[in-house]
Amino acid sequence: MLNEAIKKIEAQQAKLGKSPAYWVGEQLKDMLRAEPWNADLVARDLDVPEMAITAVEKKIKAAADKNKKGNVGFVSPMEADKIIREFYGFRQAEEGHSTAPADEPKKKKREAIRLEDYM
Repeated sequence: MLNEAIKKIEAQQAKLGKSPAYWVGEQLKDMLRAEPWNADLVARDLDVPEMAITAVEKKIKAAADKNKKGNVGFVSPMEADKIIREFYGFRQAEEGHSTAPADEPKKKKREAIRLEDYM
């Protein structure tokens, strides 16, 4: 499903050139690679014109315009990530899909070394 979602994003990107929406697509692909359990949801959404990467780019631009100083608007990468997640309804990590590092194995309690052990 991940490959299908990425192909749909790339098909939309091919029509855009290197526009801001193109780069939103790149960020979305990175997010899906990190959280592939969301790929099926995004793949279905991308079939709906109102859910295209150009639509989410407009939401990000609106947020940037709120932070506008002179002619420059800005959205932090974390803000853009949040907007994309909300727009596509990303799910949190499911059981077995944790993004946290695995627990380190517990170290065996060290036993005292006695001189008699070497005699």
